Amino acid sequence: MDLYKTIRTLHEERKRLDKLIESLEQLQSSEDGIGRTKIVGRRGRKGMSAEERGEVSERMKRYWASRRAVAGAAQSEQSAAGAAVVGR
Repeated sequence: MDLYKTIRTLHEERKRLDKLIESLEQLQSSEDGIGRTKIVGRRGRKGMSAEERGEVSERMKRYWASRRAVAGAAQSEQSAAGAAVVGR
């Protein structure tokens, strides 16, 4: 048995395994977030200034006023139709 050849083969195998282990550790560290640059940014809704809030408020007041007007007109039509049926 050639002991020198066996030792040399084992050393080569060891080097190959060390490289493989090192590459796997690098993959693991990148998955864990180590070494990644963290992107810092704002999340969620953007804030509104007082002027923007006022504009939204006025727009919503006009919207709900028009909704009430439409609903009131529809209700008065229904009550008029109901009175006509009852008055028969």
